[in-house]
Amino acid sequence: MRDKKYWIAVVSKDHTMRGVAGSFMQVCHGKQAPLKRMQQGDRVLFYSAKQTIDGSDKLQAFTAIGEITDTEVYAFKMSETFIPFRRNVKFSPCKEVSIQPLINELNFIPDKKSWGYPFRYGFLEISQHDFKIISDQMLGQ
Repeated sequence: MRDKKYWIAVVSKDHTMRGVAGSFMQVCHGKQAPLKRMQQGDRVLFYSAKQTIDGSDKLQAFTAIGEITDTEVYAFKMSETFIPFRRNVKFSPCKEVSIQPLINELNFIPDKKSWGYPFRYGFLEISQHDFKIISDQMLGQ
């Protein structure tokens, strides 16, 4: 078994909260490939650039934190035409944390002036160091 990995999923706050309520995650418009990179026990942070997927209200905050609890990616039929892939997640109670005061401390952001660039693909692996900086703020530690 490999070492635990740490991830950021870029998901609007409204969709993140649906996942929290249902103990699941889906990313990148329901794609399977990013979720297959994860394993049971991996930790994941949810970054929400916006409040809603179709809205223009910026948020730029980490909105949820959890741990992968399953061993397989699964398909979930949301409608006749949309069957996204999901992973099961145990979410921890946390507070929303703005990214702004953390940017200079995070190693996965090499260019602090273009700090949003690493989020462009919607899913990324980060170091344990960066995960701890963010999760400590979210969990009040």
